[in-house]
Amino acid sequence: MRVWRDWALVALFVGLAILETFLRPELPWRPVVLVEAVALTSTLLWRRTRPLLAVLVAFGVVVLVDLVAYVSGVDTSVGLASMGYVLILVYALVRWGSGREIVLGSAVVMLAAAFGVVRDPGPLPDAIAGFGIVVFAGLLGLAVRQTRVSRSRELDQVRLREREQLARELHDTVAHHVSAMVIRAQAGQVLADVDPAAARDALAVIEAEGSRTLTEMRSLVGALRQGDADLVPQGGVGDLERLAAGVPLAVSIERTGELDDLGAALDAAVYRCVQESLTNAARHGRHVRQVRVRVAADEREVHASVSDDGDPVTPGRVGAGYGLLGMTERAALLGGTMTAGPGADRGWRVDVVLPRTLS
Repeated sequence: MRVWRDWALVALFVGLAILETFLRPELPWRPVVLVEAVALTSTLLWRRTRPLLAVLVAFGVVVLVDLVAYVSGVDTSVGLASMGYVLILVYALVRWGSGREIVLGSAVVMLAAAFGVVRDPGPLPDAIAGFGIVVFAGLLGLAVRQTRVSRSRELDQVRLREREQLARELHDTVAHHVSAMVIRAQAGQVLADVDPAAARDALAVIEAEGSRTLTEMRSLVGALRQGDADLVPQGGVGDLERLAAGVPLAVSIERTGELDDLGAALDAAVYRCVQESLTNAARHGRHVRQVRVRVAADEREVHASVSDDGDPVTPGRVGAGYGLLGMTERAALLGGTMTAGPGADRGWRVDVVLPRTLS
């Protein structure tokens, strides 16, 4: 899709260059200028991957052609207004270039602009306006770059919080089982009646290994949390009615299949995904009256879906947001998938599929 848009952009500027060439009968060096303008549109195709090279080629060729024209006796600058696409290259340099590339490319752009002023001096306000337009293109690229960097950091924080939440749930589950193992090992030491010495030795090893595993896991999860975490117990599939009662919408819940023996991490994951979906329906849905929650399970996987009857077109919800990102991250961590989008008839639908055997 992006490649198609790039070629469309090139075609647009090629067409403008051809049109302007034939509409300006006073244009000096018309064939040369047309070839220059058309050829340099190709730099738009690598403005993202090689922004510095695109700037060097475009501005270098423009200055070179203008310099040759000046030496040949042409009094005015040679160029087309439709070659303003070089401003896109300035934007791209700041948007996608490295720090070193931005410094070098900016120097080239400023030198080219200064050469143009010296080559064809005009009113001072026009020169200032020209420099201002170039600077604006660079500042726009910087603003977009900073916005994307900021959003990327926020998304990383969302992923980190989801991993911390999952780590806490896994810790609570495993800690319970390991503690039980330690208790059974201690009981075995007392009750062993066949080869008591060997049994006691084996059980002592089990106890030591279990205790050490529990200590190491607590230490690891503590490091992942990086601070005090909310230790409120997490809900599960059995708590969906209580969850639905707190939503200002009519919510119907349907369960089918083998849901009694879900692991704690899987149980909590389904709960969290339904919770986030209901929250999104209440906050972002338009004219939502009914929300339907379905949770089904078989021997291989668990499928949870949440759909509402809101307006078919809800642009505000298409941007994903951090809640949907968190659900996607949680599902991926458990080896599953999450999809969200407009429903078949109307409203919004979220589908989560998780394997019963966690990856």
